[in-house]
Amino acid sequence: MAGKTVLIVDDEAPIREMIAVALEMADYHCLEASDAREAHSMIIDHAPDLILLDWMLPGTSGIELARRLKKDEGTSEIPIIMLTAKTEEDNKIQGLEVGADDYIAKPFSPRELVARLKAVLRRATPQGKETPINIDNLILDPADHRVTSDSHPLAMGPTEYRLLQFFMTHQDRVYTRTQLLDHVWGGNVYVEERTVDVHIRRLRKALGSRHEYLIQTVRGAGYRFSTKVA
Repeated sequence: MAGKTVLIVDDEAPIREMIAVALEMADYHCLEASDAREAHSMIIDHAPDLILLDWMLPGTSGIELARRLKKDEGTSEIPIIMLTAKTEEDNKIQGLEVGADDYIAKPFSPRELVARLKAVLRRATPQGKETPINIDNLILDPADHRVTSDSHPLAMGPTEYRLLQFFMTHQDRVYTRTQLLDHVWGGNVYVEERTVDVHIRRLRKALGSRHEYLIQTVRGAGYRFSTKVA
């Protein structure tokens, strides 16, 4: 489970820092947000593998953000662990009812947090989803978020990575720009269709001359990922 990205949402900077240090020592990548609005923006941009979400946030509460994320098809699968000083049973039940995957009360030890986080990620990852995908020696490894071309590592942004992962798991079918927006960006995010073209160009550039042929433009329809030359 090392190499996963965790978003820490807490309005207290010292707590975020303490959690980030513990998780980075366990080889997790950390993102930080201090309120629900900042958190939601980071979730859309970076698609973290798990969210550590404080119950008491300024403005929109953690519980309300969790409810919103679980209702949105684009974010409903991201596991959430609620962090809170609330220890009453009804609060714990309320957190789990909105879809939180676990609940940990403050104060907690970093060791306990890492153990709970690993358990939630293990449950949330379907068997086989972590298996590397190899197409004409272009390899995408979901376990450590890396892409290689003929054993050479490729650099690409998070959106290009998600786009490539979607294409590599949905080969030989044409997808319109609207369908790609729904699948890769999420149905509730307003992004213009031309944005898809921009990220397709970036993805082709990242793949280089060896593998750019896999991303095929289907005139008047959209895009297709295929090893068959059009």
